[in-house]
Amino acid sequence: MDSRLRGNDKWGVHQAMTSSKTIPVLTIVAIIIAFWYVMVVVMNAPFLRDQAERADKPAPTISQLIPLTMAQERPVLPAPHQVVVEVWKTTVGMVMKGRPFSKRSLIYHTWITLSATLLGFLIGTALGIALAVGIVHSRAMDKSVMPWVITSQTIPIIAIAPMIIVVLNGVGISGLLPKALISTYLSFFPVVVGMVAGLRAPDSAQLDLMHTYSASRSQTFWKLRLPASLPFLFTSLKIAVAISLVGAIVGEMPTGAVAGLGARLLAGSYYGQTIQIWSALFMAAALAATLVALIGIGHRMVLARLGEKPV
Repeated sequence: MDSRLRGNDKWGVHQAMTSSKTIPVLTIVAIIIAFWYVMVVVMNAPFLRDQAERADKPAPTISQLIPLTMAQERPVLPAPHQVVVEVWKTTVGMVMKGRPFSKRSLIYHTWITLSATLLGFLIGTALGIALAVGIVHSRAMDKSVMPWVITSQTIPIIAIAPMIIVVLNGVGISGLLPKALISTYLSFFPVVVGMVAGLRAPDSAQLDLMHTYSASRSQTFWKLRLPASLPFLFTSLKIAVAISLVGAIVGEMPTGAVAGLGARLLAGSYYGQTIQIWSALFMAAALAATLVALIGIGHRMVLARLGEKPV
């Protein structure tokens, strides 16, 4: 009986904590959506007034403006429901038609961008971990490589992306790899910084204890430094995967790509299809959130395996 009561108490506490987190989030979302709808009317109304003036008609009233501004084919700012409908049509709608990888499908464009993102993320993670290990174990690398790693991030990605594309095209490399390398350029930096901090996390007492046990440098690395660095690594990976997606999207723009979320954004801007632009942006945001969430799940699994409690 007592165990049941304790179980019910824990469930009640869990529900209360969940509710305390959900209500503020939903409140903020509702405020953002309401403000968005207000701005839809404000930003789309001038076009309707100008249209009425050119047709020598009376200016539409507020009651007429509200529905008209939210149903424009090419609005300055699309309404939230227009974006949702567009995303639904280009994802679920395409699946229902049996054409999930049609060039009009956001699933297809998302897959193209995701491929470059994951490849760049994997290369960037491997490069970042390798550099971090070298920096921690070599004073020469710490003094020489680390400043260059930091300096590399001062170059705007919008400037370096065309250079990478042109150079690689000059040697006959095109397609997925150039975009992946742009993602690598952005994603390796947080991994380097996080892993260096993590590998240096053990204090002098822990290192002295390993020395007392006559542990070699490799044993100290595998038994002490690497486990201590994992929380730092996973935090860095969350940043790296999100910024890797940004790199993949940016990499699609100077190439004149016809596929990918970046290409979708470009096509929308060329033809004034703002609803298409916003749907691609929302898809990119959803993709980033999904990737970060997956790394978060991996983080909790690894910490549980190590016997640590996730923060």
